[in-house]
Amino acid sequence: MPAGMKPLEKFLKKQGSALGRAGGFGEKASGNGASRRRASLSRVVPFFRETSPESGPPREVFSPDTEEPPCWPPAAADFRSPSLSSDEQSCEGSVEAVWAPLPPDTPENSVLSLLDCVANSRRHGSCAETLLDDFMLTHPIFLPPDKFQQVLLQQFRADGKQSEGWQGWDGADRKQTVLSVAFRYLETYRELLQEEGERSHQFPKELYLCAAQELSRYPELVEDVLKLQRWTEILQSQVEEDRDSKKKQVRPLFRHFRRIDACLQPREAFRGSDEIFCRVYTPDHSYVTIRSRLSCSVGEILALVREKLQYSEEQPARQGALVLVAVTSAGEKALFRPSDEAVFTTLGVNTHLFACEPQELETLLPLPEEIHWSPGDSKLHDMSAEEVSNQLVAFDWELFSCVHEVEFVCYVFHGEQARWRPLNLELVLQRCSEVQHWVATEILQCQSLPKRVQLLRKFIKIAALCKQQQDLLSFLAVVLGLDNPAVSRLRLTWEGLPGKFKKQFQQFESTVDPSRNHKSYRDLISSLRPPVIPFTPLLLKDLTFLHESCKTFHGDLVNFEKMHKVAEMVRTIRRYRSTPLALDSEPSPSHLQTKAYVRQLQVIDNQNLLFNMSCKLEPKDV
Repeated sequence: MPAGMKPLEKFLKKQGSALGRAGGFGEKASGNGASRRRASLSRVVPFFRETSPESGPPREVFSPDTEEPPCWPPAAADFRSPSLSSDEQSCEGSVEAVWAPLPPDTPENSVLSLLDCVANSRRHGSCAETLLDDFMLTHPIFLPPDKFQQVLLQQFRADGKQSEGWQGWDGADRKQTVLSVAFRYLETYRELLQEEGERSHQFPKELYLCAAQELSRYPELVEDVLKLQRWTEILQSQVEEDRDSKKKQVRPLFRHFRRIDACLQPREAFRGSDEIFCRVYTPDHSYVTIRSRLSCSVGEILALVREKLQYSEEQPARQGALVLVAVTSAGEKALFRPSDEAVFTTLGVNTHLFACEPQELETLLPLPEEIHWSPGDSKLHDMSAEEVSNQLVAFDWELFSCVHEVEFVCYVFHGEQARWRPLNLELVLQRCSEVQHWVATEILQCQSLPKRVQLLRKFIKIAALCKQQQDLLSFLAVVLGLDNPAVSRLRLTWEGLPGKFKKQFQQFESTVDPSRNHKSYRDLISSLRPPVIPFTPLLLKDLTFLHESCKTFHGDLVNFEKMHKVAEMVRTIRRYRSTPLALDSEPSPSHLQTKAYVRQLQVIDNQNLLFNMSCKLEPKDV
């Protein structure tokens, strides 16, 4: 039996089940959205502040009790960005992109400082790329997008002689600088702005009207005005498309209505306005099917459920007020508030929504199929490890590519109060948990000892192939699944494993060892070149540690050194995806069958049930 790595088993035990955002299982929903989101993340990575004996105390960027501004550099310090590509780091007129972060200032004044830096860059050929990128990726942390848009509009309309800040800039230089920053904002947030309907195109439209009025005075703005017109048309066309219900396609999530035709389609990014089908159960395990926007609130879901129940002949009408509850396969419950939104992507692997009256809450039980299991041979016996790993990698890449880079910032820093919900990031986390439990499920359902040994060998080979193809998400998920206590205790199964496979798995365990701040994993990923699929929970762990160990504000002043470090992490994610993934594989006759299997994994995520299955296979006295 391999050496167990107990902290790692907890790493993903409840990952994908972000129900802590609704107050946590068995707890009352309380606190603001951001703190609840971070609490849910602590379930994904429960050892944020844990260290191994040899690693010493955790290093913090600042002492929470200090009165000095944390992480603020000396005024004359120069900084370089190691994360940017050579094209981004190079700039006309300079060998290296040397820049200094913005000085501590209020959020509104920081916009003026940014404009001044960009104006200098435009005039003198210096490089403000990193500074501009830092600001665009992180400004929602300290300056809401609406306020940022408002400041840009004010600065475009203002006469330089009458306005405060960057007074040296007047005329066309001033207006072109504002427009260049506005274009960068629109390019960075295009996909997210398209989710917002009418709200999305108000900013470029208003800026376009202002710029058009200035053409008589500043004819050099003509190209910028045309560009603004195109932006207005792009966002307006999205609004019109959303209005056309005939163009709406109902999209499946992972575990809603297992449709083969849908799961075989390439995965595209989810938007809050996308519509999905969802089953909502009642206490007697009957259900109604509703069609809903992905971002709709719990109150809207309950209204749809009540309407369905009212006109259903099979369902009894419910007279009292309804509440929406998520029930896991282990029977844990999370009560949602009416104002909660986009709850579908926060559900765990085998978690279902129930609508009931408050007094029925204690009577809710998991669905029977989530409690019982049936032994049988795995379909994996008829599939090659190469094809399964290829499909895992391809699907992981599709999911990872759908995540907007700003979703990482929204997830950690704003939680449920974020303007843009991290829908696609939550689905990646769910997938990671799903793969982990899939490994344990397949092995523990297999009753034959020789076949279990074969499955063990195949999973180790699948992990090796995923690592070889730089898919560290599935690689670590498979290793963690094999390290599940219900699997690692199967002494007879592990003893039947050939020596070379045991040695290989020990090497994999050392890679996922969390000691010294996951040094083995960090050494591995730093040696890889794009395309890379990282282990997403660890990215969130790093962002969360940075957020909680370093102040965003000191008084009214923004800590821009912290913003730079956040942006550096986001640029690392960007770099992982800077090269498209290309899989060299010939589709086999069973290609579609394997693809459908990998994208619709049947798993058991109840750890107690998995352990009981393990004890039946190999009792404790064996």
